[in-house]
Amino acid sequence: MNDTLLTACKELIDDAKLGCADLVFKEICLEILARAKHILSEDQFRQLSNYAAERMEEKNTAVDAELKV
Repeated sequence: MNDTLLTACKELIDDAKLGCADLVFKEICLEILARAKHILSEDQFRQLSNYAAERMEEKNTAVDAELKV
């Protein structure tokens, strides 16, 4: 069951990454992490936190590249 929840959280983060501005995306990630803390195991929460951090870095890198053009 928790694996399904972890996958769902990752999908929510991916969907937010595609459809949101940077600041809104970060806010959504924080909200997902806050809620996930209550339903995932500690190890799964770490995995999700790392996943969210990676997606935030990708989003930041993409924004930086756009600004340089």
